[in-house]
Amino acid sequence: MADPAPAPVPDTGRDPTPAPGRVDVLVPGLRRVTAPNPGVMTGPGTNTYLIGSREIAVVDPGPCDPRHLEAVLDAARASGDRIRWVLVTHTHEDHAPGAAPLAAATGAEIIGFGAREGFSPDAAAQDGFVLDAPSFRLRALHTPGHASDHLCWLLESPRVLLSGDHVMDRVTVVVAPPDGDMAEYLESLRRLLETAPPLEAIAPGHGRLLGEPQRVVEAVIAHRLARERLVAAALDEVGSATVAELVGAVYADVDPALHPIARLSLWAHLRKLAREGRAEEMADGPDPGYRSTSAPTGVARA
Repeated sequence: MADPAPAPVPDTGRDPTPAPGRVDVLVPGLRRVTAPNPGVMTGPGTNTYLIGSREIAVVDPGPCDPRHLEAVLDAARASGDRIRWVLVTHTHEDHAPGAAPLAAATGAEIIGFGAREGFSPDAAAQDGFVLDAPSFRLRALHTPGHASDHLCWLLESPRVLLSGDHVMDRVTVVVAPPDGDMAEYLESLRRLLETAPPLEAIAPGHGRLLGEPQRVVEAVIAHRLARERLVAAALDEVGSATVAELVGAVYADVDPALHPIARLSLWAHLRKLAREGRAEEMADGPDPGYRSTSAPTGVARA
């Protein structure tokens, strides 16, 4: 019997779908302004979060879009707040490019994991870094997987995780090698289940505020492991194949128009299987090939 398709990630969203430019108060001390960059990879757009009062932090200023940056500045001005810190979860183009112009406009300090892709922080935040401000406390959790420099920012009261692209609303994120790593991604997800006291909500980089954080994270892990079983079974069946040859079988439940994106996560799964000795890379390049190490003798494919 074939392995079933992965179960969908549960819908635990607490608030309306984000809308570009609108200021949404999610919990006391946490506001959201969404960038006007909706799309297949960004959902309704990239969420920018304003943390605290009076002296505030902005997390993930988003793309370098003057309309969005002005909306963030307007949200701060409306409450009489001063932007003192600009933090990023990671340096992908929909999350970090707005950091430099926002800091230039406000005199804010830029904080992130490290310099990369044109992003240059004033302070490097490694795992455990704490920003202790008068009205809030943020702690950095290094959560590689989607990106090697990915941080989640934990607002300690209330315990809301600003998850960037680590956990999103009702969808799973793309894990794109070589920087993306499926084994690290799963380990980073499991780490969230060990957070004590437990999380109260997740504020993702794209989509609504999520309740029932443990249920969501457990579902994402289960979804990824179910997909991994499909990858292993498909490779075992043919013996050897390229990523392009496997994507149709592994992602039969996904719109074929999305298969070019799905190929990236499929490659990440195959790299994880190879690291565990369950597969072997046969060819590198734009369409890597892999061989099953557990396929029946004589099963092979050129």
